Amino acid sequence: MLQFEEYKVKLTNIKPDLDELRGNLGLEQAAREVSELEMKSSQPGFWDDPESSQKVVSRMGALRGKIESFNKLETSWEDLMTICEMAIEEGDESMLEELESGYKVLEEGIAEQKLGTLLTGEYDSHNALMSFHAGAGGTEAQDWCEMLYRMYTRWAERHGFTYKIMDYQDGDEAGLKSADILIEGENAYGFLKGESGVHRLVRISPFDASGRRHTSFSAIEVIPDIPDDSTDFEIKPDDYEMQVFRSSGAGGQHINKTSSAVRLIHKATGIVVSCQTERSQFQNKDNCMRMLRSKLVEIKEREHLDKISDIKGDQKKIEWGSQIRSYVFMPYTLAKDTRTAFESGNIDAVMDGEIDGFINAYLTALATGNWATK
Repeated sequence: MLQFEEYKVKLTNIKPDLDELRGNLGLEQAAREVSELEMKSSQPGFWDDPESSQKVVSRMGALRGKIESFNKLETSWEDLMTICEMAIEEGDESMLEELESGYKVLEEGIAEQKLGTLLTGEYDSHNALMSFHAGAGGTEAQDWCEMLYRMYTRWAERHGFTYKIMDYQDGDEAGLKSADILIEGENAYGFLKGESGVHRLVRISPFDASGRRHTSFSAIEVIPDIPDDSTDFEIKPDDYEMQVFRSSGAGGQHINKTSSAVRLIHKATGIVVSCQTERSQFQNKDNCMRMLRSKLVEIKEREHLDKISDIKGDQKKIEWGSQIRSYVFMPYTLAKDTRTAFESGNIDAVMDGEIDGFINAYLTALATGNWATK
């Protein structure tokens, strides 16, 4: 029964972490806010403004999710302690496997929620706008870009986030040239902000009949989704050029075939955004304005500018050569982050969206300043 005694000690030692987490998550404040929002949602005329009411419902869902997630951890701790005490009292070792797996899940859950307390940036709680851009290299690079697209959308699904395709440009033969998606969920931007940069792939190309090794690059850009009502500036029609075009490329399920695609070019900065996935030209334009507004606010904050009009020149946040992570498929399998030195040899799992280790390592380094030596 020694193992059950050891786990009882472990559970006793981890309890202060659980208690501290409750305070750090601000659960009492969250519960009060839920009550206030519930009262608001019960008022007559609440559903008369669908956009406003949806924001309230979404906020309630996020807060309830946070409270429920913590409550599950507390319940798990109590259940595991009960297993220990019962097993010791009755001399029953049959529950050891359940105890071991349960404790591992509890540890991981506490670590994940602790990580959420590090997300204190102004926009960390926002949705994330993620852009994918294939590098030079034709089909090989475009295929790699699509692999990254799948990796991040799988990650979003694993975490209960939803994603909406804003723009999708098919590759010439395979893969994709570029894509923009909106990932919606509590702290989506906070978790994904460290994924901006160049991602490098080394593999034997399936598109090379000679079976040679190829190195490909794709760039990821992540910016916070900035709601229209949270900004103090207006993008005027004179500030941008609007182009309407028919969607190009094979498209498949992503592309709307009518001539309603919209491209906006911001005159002062050269920023270009486009959307072609909605049926209506007006919807595509709204999505473009949403992306443009978010990009401008992000640049303003990053460059510590007083106002949007201070942004000048072509903004190129991601530069080729500034790779943040390498993915090697041969002669061995390894994904390694150049900033944190975190690595995983299970490349198939990584490409299937299991990238929490990389995200956690980045956020921990950001909070502590402990970066890997380059």
